[in-house]
Amino acid sequence: MAEMTEARWRTSARSSSNGGDCVEVADNLPGVVLVRDSKDRAAGTLTFHPTAWRAFVAHPPHRA
Repeated sequence: MAEMTEARWRTSARSSSNGGDCVEVADNLPGVVLVRDSKDRAAGTLTFHPTAWRAFVAHPPHRA
């Protein structure tokens, strides 16, 4: 796996600029997608296989 220091992090285009709760995603590394909390970047990183990540973002959000 590529070094995490090479990760290029981005937030969703739907994220607001007023400090809302957001996640950051790095999908530029081969074979892995990294996800972290934009408000607490040091708290840890979730790691997904690219196929699992694509399935997750393709699924419509649940509406209560």
